[in-house]
Amino acid sequence: MKKEHKLIAACVALVALGGAYYSGTQTEAKDRQGHSGGAAQALAKIAIAKDRADKVTKLVITHKEHGEVVLEKKGDAWRVTKPIDAAASANNVEQLLKSLDKLELDSVIASTPDDKTFARYELDEKSATHAQIFAGDEKLFDGFFGKSGTAGQLARLAGTNAVYTVKGYSSYLFARELKNWRDTDVLTFEDANAVSVEVENANGKFSFTKAGEKWAGSFYARDKDGEVAKKAKKWESFEEAKVKDMLRAFKALKALDFAKDGADTGLAEAGKTGGIVRVKLKDDAGNFTINVGKVQEGTNRYLAREGASTPVFVVASWTSDWAVADLAKFSKADDAADKKDGKGGFEMPPGLGMPGGLGMPGGHGMPGGDEPPEPDGE
Repeated sequence: MKKEHKLIAACVALVALGGAYYSGTQTEAKDRQGHSGGAAQALAKIAIAKDRADKVTKLVITHKEHGEVVLEKKGDAWRVTKPIDAAASANNVEQLLKSLDKLELDSVIASTPDDKTFARYELDEKSATHAQIFAGDEKLFDGFFGKSGTAGQLARLAGTNAVYTVKGYSSYLFARELKNWRDTDVLTFEDANAVSVEVENANGKFSFTKAGEKWAGSFYARDKDGEVAKKAKKWESFEEAKVKDMLRAFKALKALDFAKDGADTGLAEAGKTGGIVRVKLKDDAGNFTINVGKVQEGTNRYLAREGASTPVFVVASWTSDWAVADLAKFSKADDAADKKDGKGGFEMPPGLGMPGGLGMPGGHGMPGGDEPPEPDGE
């Protein structure tokens, strides 16, 4: 290309860029028409003071991805009433209510916007987070929250056309998906009050009993027909600290998610598909049985508390792995290496002690791991 042609092409590109910039600034200017007039007027007060927030009885929040969620106060408790009926997270509702007195209209972005402006700012019905807040029959707030950018958080009030920037709004508090509006508490107990624990799964049955502050353990293996032995195996390498770890995993258990309708949870045969954990507490105060089923996704598993009118939860493997444990999980770390070499006195299930598993370099208590091997106290 000749030099003069390159110069002409560069000029054309510069003109096009300038035209695009001019068009954009004109659009922004159009959106801001009437700004000075709106700013001269006092902006509407939208904050809900604490004494009024304490009287809120209903929240209706519609999100473009999560759909409509309705939360209602029933007596002293909050419940999700749409799209399902379930206990609500009191903490998450409380966080939202505490934030209401911080809501504030900051400035007018556009006084007379059109539908295209609403769409561009994600303030149309399709894109906005629509929040409605009620105290009985009184509607305390009805507004839409849209884009958040250099101009700030954009919003509009129902029944008006103006677009505002707003302070005090948090999408983290308002735009939760359904599972995060639900109560995720599964179980709470004092682990120090546990006096016995039983774990039953495809590997066999583990029985742990506490005398004073000391835990003892027995293991009853399954035979080739899947029957649990009546006599316990000799288990000199039992590590009582592992029982304490297991109880810590369960004592304040929260769900990651909830089972969907029709999900194949495997809970009907938890002893085969996952495991059953039975915990007895001092004075029989709150004894419970937990059934752990199939894998839901990744390493997370389905879980339900037996006899309780609670939903089927999804919990992390950090907890559920105790229900599907093998002998090595409750044994001393250095003993897992002995089992790899056939020195532990037990025939190990296939797969344990293989490369990448327990007892290999970088694993539990072996060279390359985080801690040196424990001395052999046997």
